[in-house]
Amino acid sequence: MNRSRRAALSTRATALTLALGILALAEPAYAGELPGNTQGSDTKQSGGSDDTGIYAAAKIQYSGSVAKGGNTGNVTSADVNWTPPACWYAPYLGAKDFKAKMSKSIEDSLSTPGMGGTAGSAIGEVQRHYEDDYGWTDTPGYKDYNVDKDGEGMFWAGVENPNEPDVLKRTACSDLPFWVDNGEAPPPQYEQAISPEILAGLAYQHMQLPDTKVTLAPAANTKVNLPTWAWLDKAVFDEVQATAALNAPGFNIQATTTARPVSLRLEPGTEDAEIYPASGECVINADGSIGEPYAQGKSNLTPPCGLKYLRSSGDGTYKLRATITWDIAWTGTGGAGGDLPNGTFGSEQAITVQEIQAVNR
Repeated sequence: MNRSRRAALSTRATALTLALGILALAEPAYAGELPGNTQGSDTKQSGGSDDTGIYAAAKIQYSGSVAKGGNTGNVTSADVNWTPPACWYAPYLGAKDFKAKMSKSIEDSLSTPGMGGTAGSAIGEVQRHYEDDYGWTDTPGYKDYNVDKDGEGMFWAGVENPNEPDVLKRTACSDLPFWVDNGEAPPPQYEQAISPEILAGLAYQHMQLPDTKVTLAPAANTKVNLPTWAWLDKAVFDEVQATAALNAPGFNIQATTTARPVSLRLEPGTEDAEIYPASGECVINADGSIGEPYAQGKSNLTPPCGLKYLRSSGDGTYKLRATITWDIAWTGTGGAGGDLPNGTFGSEQAITVQEIQAVNR
């Protein structure tokens, strides 16, 4: 790479960094954390927990079974290599609003004492990019911030997922804000532009699943070597849906993530136990239930789903953990759809196991 090419790329990188800093200094369209909500309440997109970065004006709305109080949902991906979207590009501002915000921030930055040399040149590059149609190889410039097309599209910018702990991933959508006409797809080089698939991942992240408290017989107290039956009625748990939608002028998409229960795993809380079936996975029945309710006359039978403790819990209890595995898929705008990694969610129950006292005569 020749020296002039390296210098150009270095200047562009500096320009990009400063452009993002300039926008961060401007008042964000929506600040604060990304709260969970229910039944169609508005959810505001924001940057990271320190409220820096670029903010998108378009709001993601969550509805259905989603977490409340600003927390992500309780579903855990069974695929350790899958993570929700860390960042994305989304509609930010119309041309006139973007010009007002960006030009003022550039002006303020250029008037800052000591802003010269490479930094000043970089800010000048940003100014030329949006005012004088100055572009780079894969990034076209804009004449007067595209104000002659105001109302016909929006500038898009990177949005951070505040629930992403890795700051490098969260800030990876760092390209300069770019223009997209209403009804048109973003340029193909922006692979992380908001899409039904990205919304499906966010709906997955915020999905709230029901507690998994299985019915036991005997209930909280059982005996050593006495089979304990476990089951879940279909009425107790059923499929769960969460929807994420983004609406902006000329751009409306959504995705619905659906979780269906497929199996129950029992973990007795001690190695001194036997599990039925031996795999520990109780599969779902044809009627949508799991396991089989205990009834009189079945005490000598092996439960299709359950366990048997081989040692007393003494003065304490064992922590029986029941975890449901959910099959998760999504559908979205335009007939899009597909599978997402299976999700799991479980809870613990305290089990007292007593010795059977025998009297010898």
